[in-house]
Amino acid sequence: MTFKGFYKKSREERINILKDINIISEEAANKILNNEMLDISVAGKMAENHLGTFALPFSVVPNILINNNNYTVPMVTEEPSVVAACSNASKIIANSGGFVTKILDRKMIGQIALYDVENKSLAIEKINADKEMLLQIANDAHPSIVKRGGGARDITVDIILEDDVEFVVVYLSVDVQEAMGANILNNMLEALKKPLENITSGKSLMAILSNYATKSLVQATCRINIFDLAKDAEEAKNIAKKIELASKLAKGDTYRAATHNKGIFNGIDAVVIASGNDWRAIEASCHSYACKNGRYEGLSTWEYDVENDVLVGELTLPMPVASVGGSIGLNETVKISHEILGNPDAKTLAQIITAIGLAQNFAALKALVSVGIQQGHMKLHAKSLALLAGATNEEVEIVAAELAKVQHMNLENTKKILDKIRNNNK
Repeated sequence: MTFKGFYKKSREERINILKDINIISEEAANKILNNEMLDISVAGKMAENHLGTFALPFSVVPNILINNNNYTVPMVTEEPSVVAACSNASKIIANSGGFVTKILDRKMIGQIALYDVENKSLAIEKINADKEMLLQIANDAHPSIVKRGGGARDITVDIILEDDVEFVVVYLSVDVQEAMGANILNNMLEALKKPLENITSGKSLMAILSNYATKSLVQATCRINIFDLAKDAEEAKNIAKKIELASKLAKGDTYRAATHNKGIFNGIDAVVIASGNDWRAIEASCHSYACKNGRYEGLSTWEYDVENDVLVGELTLPMPVASVGGSIGLNETVKISHEILGNPDAKTLAQIITAIGLAQNFAALKALVSVGIQQGHMKLHAKSLALLAGATNEEVEIVAAELAKVQHMNLENTKKILDKIRNNNK
């Protein structure tokens, strides 16, 4: 098996495996091997007051089974245990058939807020009557997206009341194809401002894309044979029941929901960053969606099907990612990430990312209701402590192994262990 013991291999061996099975080209392999990152001159044009570039660990998780296709998924994260947890969870889920994902919708929403509209009912009536004309104005503002099969699809209107101020808000839905859509939406919205002011006799406050992407929903599900959760059948059933209970707790308790969803984003953010997408937009969108029922809730749902001894997981959330645009074509590591994924289109990429979120969530819940979250996390955290204490690459594994034996895993004890090891080697 190609990836057997992948985590035990050296960095060079992992890169060569990806090259040998044609997941990455020889050129990409050399760039990773030589740690070629974002070029300084390019970085200077991407942000103001530029000083340099900032690095984070760049990893992969192999053998993610999604819709009967195997993916190797790149992740950018500094948090210990995220990659290992995702890999372990994905193996368990793959044994039961992997993830099933689908796009529920793929449109972005923008809004134009109007104020000082005297006759709001008449204004809404006129906007609805002129809908086709307004959609044409929007499409004329960005004809290239229309040529690619996308474009403005619908206009809706609502009245928003806040502190005795009434706004007439016009919402524009657009098929943005492979792009994330911010520039497309904003161009269209700017073109609509003046016509809407004329139609409503009101004033435009702003025209802007909304990151509450309720029309860009993706769903990932999985069905896990519970006897893969533990060697003992009764323990496996107990873990499955506890995961269901943990899911219910995250729906009812906001304190738990925040941490529950953070675990989901350990995986999502890592892939979104690796793919060069806007992780801030994804976070804003999904956390807003977590409040869709009037309170902040856990985004995933887990149910134990007792009759069939199957644990069923489901995650539905907005995932307005892009396969083109932004920094995707500028950053060499981002381009390599897309190559590792097989250069997916935006819809496929969104499904991969959502599946990773569900895998990460499963890993966290399984650990929480069984051995506890700290066991696996602290095992990897020990290596970080060893590095912080000043251990060399040769000393890290030795220090981490000794640190695992002590009651309190902290920097002070790590330094004592490192001093002892060095004294013994004199």
